[in-house]
Amino acid sequence: MRLTLLQLKNLSDNDANIERAVGKIDSVAERSDVVVLPEMFSCPYRNSAFPLFAQCDGGTNWKALSECARRNGIYIVAGSMPELEVTRDCCEHVERVYNTSYVFGRDGSEIAKHRKVHLFDCDYKGGVSFHESDTLSAGDSVTVFDTEFGRIGVMICFDIRFPEFSRMYVEAGASLVVCPAAFNMTSGPKYWDLMFRTRAVDNQIFFAGCSPSFDEESSYKAYGHSIVTNPFGAVLGELDEREGVLCVDLDFSSLEDFRRQSPILKSLRKDLY
Repeated sequence: MRLTLLQLKNLSDNDANIERAVGKIDSVAERSDVVVLPEMFSCPYRNSAFPLFAQCDGGTNWKALSECARRNGIYIVAGSMPELEVTRDCCEHVERVYNTSYVFGRDGSEIAKHRKVHLFDCDYKGGVSFHESDTLSAGDSVTVFDTEFGRIGVMICFDIRFPEFSRMYVEAGASLVVCPAAFNMTSGPKYWDLMFRTRAVDNQIFFAGCSPSFDEESSYKAYGHSIVTNPFGAVLGELDEREGVLCVDLDFSSLEDFRRQSPILKSLRKDLY
């Protein structure tokens, strides 16, 4: 399976972001099976932007990416974007915004949707302070989808920091977990490679992280370094901080060989933990 990660800069204009994303997907589609976009690729990464840029299911962004997947006959993991959900609760009008990744199949249909489960609230000494919970609501599910290659999971950024959550993807049958993510310039240098290599080794599956590129002019500076790791923790490919394209071929049939050599999953003591 050819996996392609698109590391793009988040512009301040939704339509410009979608146009660029679709154009990039079109340019790599011929040599790709699954194309992944970054976290919050359609808007600036700041709390004030999330409600302003949020769209409901089936909105213009959804339609553009659905058509792109259908036209090119590929799978698209549409990074993430702000999703607006409007409901009525006891006659009260309720609006919630989620950090949501839509997945489109080769025919353009939506085959999965992941709402970020763990919201990123942090206060690094001398560094970044950011509280997603000020504007976003949390999801509540593990998300996987089936392809002719095998089952793929989707999580978003801070979700990867929780080992129990990653283990649920293995138990759901995932051979690869794709994680659109925007680690910052404090957390990125410390944890980015470490997280993706560790989660791959712990769970004996492939992991991939797709980040926005670094932007000096942005209030939130993403680390970049989109990455793919294998079950032995080897880095199969990694970009630097600039905009770029990362293509990696993955063979899911090799997972059994990894697991025979180091039978971590078979050695779990479920009687103890």
